[in-house]
Amino acid sequence: MEEKQTWKVLSHQPIEKVTENLWRVEGEIPGMQLRRVMTLVKRHDGSILAHSAIALDEASMAEIDAWGKISWIVVPNGWHRIDAPRFKARYPQAKVICPSVARKKVEEVVVVDGHYEDFPSDDEVKIEMLSGVANKEGVLLVQSGDGQTAVFNDVIFDMPHLPGFYGFVLKHITASSGGPCVSRIGKLMVVHDKESLRKHLERIAALPKLQRLIVSHHRMTTGRAGEAIAQALSTL
Repeated sequence: MEEKQTWKVLSHQPIEKVTENLWRVEGEIPGMQLRRVMTLVKRHDGSILAHSAIALDEASMAEIDAWGKISWIVVPNGWHRIDAPRFKARYPQAKVICPSVARKKVEEVVVVDGHYEDFPSDDEVKIEMLSGVANKEGVLLVQSGDGQTAVFNDVIFDMPHLPGFYGFVLKHITASSGGPCVSRIGKLMVVHDKESLRKHLERIAALPKLQRLIVSHHRMTTGRAGEAIAQALSTL
């Protein structure tokens, strides 16, 4: 954890400027066909929150730096930590936070400054722990001019079916692909109380200004976010 961090950039898409205070980037995961997603949120004070950080090329990082100062590095569980130490080395003033249960795993690679409960949530940007997951994951809720966005991690997947053996595994073994869902691995490793999680997700789906659903792997849903969450619930 103390060793010098090199800025290792893997293939990624251009920054998607979703709204005035919300950016999104898709990138690859080493050795996997799965895509990972970084969500960047600009707070009212101009600071930037990076959810599930991805190291980008220098031109993209310069664009982010011109947009605001990265002050929060959100590691959404113990597996989404690949680039957290690189971000902390690049932005030493930023605070690293994660769910309390993930702290031990995250601190294998980077010092953790606090938990989700320590984040100063406000009307624009808030982090909630999800019910029914034993403090393993939360949800980031962002208010923008055109409505709200719910940013989940692994509790909801939304990815297309993929070709080949890996696609077969995702479709038939882990039940992770083919649309919004709670995957078989999610149900085994994240979900502890299905009914508590169901009620929490139903509350989020019913938010009157819910506009978008962002998950940490693959697709974003815009305009029918509540329906997408409801579809995921049907697999729970």
